[in-house]
Amino acid sequence: MNTPIVDFVEKYKKSGTARFHMPGHKGKNGLERDITEIKGADELYFAEGIIAESENNASELFGSAHSYYSAEGSTLAIKAMLTLAAGERPRGERPLFLAARNVHKAFVYGAAMLDADVEWMCSDTEHICKCVITPDLLDEALKKCRRKPDGVYITSPDYLGNIADVKGLSEVCDRYGVPLLVDNAHGAYLAFLEENKHPLALGASMCADSAHKTLPVLTGGAYLHIAKKAERFCQSARSAMAMYASTSPSYLILQSLDACNKYLAETPISKRQRIVDFVNAERERLAEQGIVTEGDECLKIVINATASGYRGEELAEIFREGGAEPEFCDGDYTVLMLSEFNSEEELNCLKNIFSSLKGKPPIDTAEFKLPKCERAISIREAVFAPSETVDVALAEGRICAVPTVSCPPAVPIAISGEVINAECVKALLHYGITHISVVKKQTKKKRETT
Repeated sequence: MNTPIVDFVEKYKKSGTARFHMPGHKGKNGLERDITEIKGADELYFAEGIIAESENNASELFGSAHSYYSAEGSTLAIKAMLTLAAGERPRGERPLFLAARNVHKAFVYGAAMLDADVEWMCSDTEHICKCVITPDLLDEALKKCRRKPDGVYITSPDYLGNIADVKGLSEVCDRYGVPLLVDNAHGAYLAFLEENKHPLALGASMCADSAHKTLPVLTGGAYLHIAKKAERFCQSARSAMAMYASTSPSYLILQSLDACNKYLAETPISKRQRIVDFVNAERERLAEQGIVTEGDECLKIVINATASGYRGEELAEIFREGGAEPEFCDGDYTVLMLSEFNSEEELNCLKNIFSSLKGKPPIDTAEFKLPKCERAISIREAVFAPSETVDVALAEGRICAVPTVSCPPAVPIAISGEVINAECVKALLHYGITHISVVKKQTKKKRETT
């Protein structure tokens, strides 16, 4: 497989051409490969040359109608995906999405930009990252939906390594004639296993992948994939991405996406399967030591810390002291992400830390359920309204403005436009959030007297 973007930049680098164009560093001090849209370099959101050729390579690898590059992460791809789905709504009607509650805040901002309504699907879970949507639950939600939604939106895999039944969900969506949209930020690699588990292969209409999270791509590199069965969305895809994107994309990121195509085409799956086998073996060993793991994602080890007798932050410190940095931790969980680029030395480091862990009596935590809040105003109205930041303890009864949540995991507890209730306050404090953005209260103007 060729690498047209990498090859073009390499040729330009060797040409010795004097750079009287952006960027200002002029290719000095090790930045020779950082260029801009010069002649022959193509334009990301009007691609007809080397970028289009490279995207065609990615499309072939993923089996999509087309895979579009993002140099601004899945955040950009998610907003474009929503825009494309909303574009089928008759003019003058507000878009409507049926979404699992554990969305990334990028979804909330996308809904705000589109002035979309959202009907939430919730499941009985004890963590903000979890929301198990079954085909039966989806079927029931679609039956109850006040009007046909523009799309069903799920996150799979979620931050805790749970993979949805994408095949079953897509079959339900097909019966109702509604596209299934998947935030697959953590799962770009799923297309390159012994069994293809990527959302496109399982029936999704569109999905957003953060290439940089699990593939050899620079941070910010991502894809918007459009399935062959939803090829109609390709007509407006570049325009939808351009609406939210910078006109100065990083060519360093684009080169890494381009080079990744060649890597995926020429690297045997067995190299990745070696890490999958390692993860499975270590999960079994941890279970024997009384350490509880969760999730079914191939390249994550998710430790339920409290069920194992620890706090998540406590476990994270044990890993750091042993020379390993985890991806994420909170009071309940510690998450480690692996890839085939972890060396044997690093894997041995992890094994040594694991061997030191011994399960203890579970920490008795108070029964905790995620709150259900009533919506007072639209997401858009709340996001763009004048706001103020208040202490969470004083937020009950106020309307949530912009989402207030740390990243990771960037999953909001209160959604913009919802009234913060007592359960929500409890949940916010549970996750260490002490301040929240709320809509400013309106003050009545005094009547003028003459």
